[in-house]
Amino acid sequence: MVPHLVTALTGPINELEQRILDSMPAIERWFRLEWMEHTPPFYSSVDIRNAGFKLAPVDTSLFPRGWNNLTDDMLPLAVQAAQAAIEKICPEARNLLVIPENHSKNTFYLANVARLVRIFHMAGLNVRVGSIDPAIKSPKKIELPHGESVCLEPVVRSRRRLGLKHFDPCTILLNNDLSAGTPGIVEDLHEQYLLPPLHAGWSVRRKSNHLHSYEEVSKRFGKLLGIDPWLINPMHARAGGVDLAEGKGLDVLTSHVDALLTKIRRKYKEYGINEKPFVVVKSDNGADPMGVMTVRDVKDLEAFNHRARTRGAAANDEVRASGDLIVQEGVLTNERVHDGVAEPVVYMMDRYVVGGFYRVHAERSPDENLNIPGASFVPLAFSESAHLPQPGAKPGASAPNRFYMYGVIGRLAMVAASYEMEATDPDAETYE
Repeated sequence: MVPHLVTALTGPINELEQRILDSMPAIERWFRLEWMEHTPPFYSSVDIRNAGFKLAPVDTSLFPRGWNNLTDDMLPLAVQAAQAAIEKICPEARNLLVIPENHSKNTFYLANVARLVRIFHMAGLNVRVGSIDPAIKSPKKIELPHGESVCLEPVVRSRRRLGLKHFDPCTILLNNDLSAGTPGIVEDLHEQYLLPPLHAGWSVRRKSNHLHSYEEVSKRFGKLLGIDPWLINPMHARAGGVDLAEGKGLDVLTSHVDALLTKIRRKYKEYGINEKPFVVVKSDNGADPMGVMTVRDVKDLEAFNHRARTRGAAANDEVRASGDLIVQEGVLTNERVHDGVAEPVVYMMDRYVVGGFYRVHAERSPDENLNIPGASFVPLAFSESAHLPQPGAKPGASAPNRFYMYGVIGRLAMVAASYEMEATDPDAETYE
């Protein structure tokens, strides 16, 4: 199954596809050299938008929560990648503890946890699920819709280690993005590997750091391929000290939005693109549930300001105090699956692409956020051997070529995440 592009399959995206296919040996060597110098995130997922003239990542998660959307055909790749990741970190590993989010009634999310348990069990580990939810006081088995089940057990914290009753793990895998803060129970562990590290959690992490790292990566990769980095990079700006719930900083935000829209118009004119530019405004702090606002004109900010004031009055202080916003170049998605607007999501473990899916939303437009209730998921065909890239195929005619291109963009975002984690590591040594 291959989605169709609404835009004509001509122009920059086909040139980019051709350049990527022609440069495959150089690209793979570039990635190999990167991973000799940098450590990839343990696992990650990247939302990508294909505008037909531009292909760019718009969001990178270091706690991916949709593993149940990968097909069984993709499992062997995930298992192999899990084995490689564990061997690097803890070759003698025997026991793995998965710590999920606390919303134990969400069966769709728990199906994702069950899939993670299955992947690591098949990778040769004893895997159990330990909940840090205070409501879980004894083992709780939850039956899932497709015949699977997951058993949540209360974690046990000793002076230096975290585990379960009669279960001492060498490695702890967080599938909890820590948006509610870093619980003390997972801090100061002794001789246990905690993955991802605590500074990857949204209580600490900032989107602007990732976007800054990705901009650096896209410039270096653009130089390698001889392309304009803009074709793979969403421009962005950070508006600090904005508190819309209090009506403060609207002028700062307006200035950034206006400047970025001007830059996008300039690029559209350069490439002869007949689309209306837009930006998305979202919190720099992923823990802030502000959502995503699509802005096509600075006048839209008045409505945004009114909404923020209304929500701020009714919501908690975390929303009200969200003072740093990201203004990011909006990237259209011109892909369609079953007549619904679609965007690819690439899943990776260690440095490997292990699968992905299309997020599809029939009720959203090409310039809107699709990651909201009502979305459905259609698997990508990354793992089928018949779907290896075909260098001789005409650009735009081959789905495997497009999937390879998505994998390259996903891995670029993964490299950026490794830069980001190194730059923000509180334990990293600094030298004068």
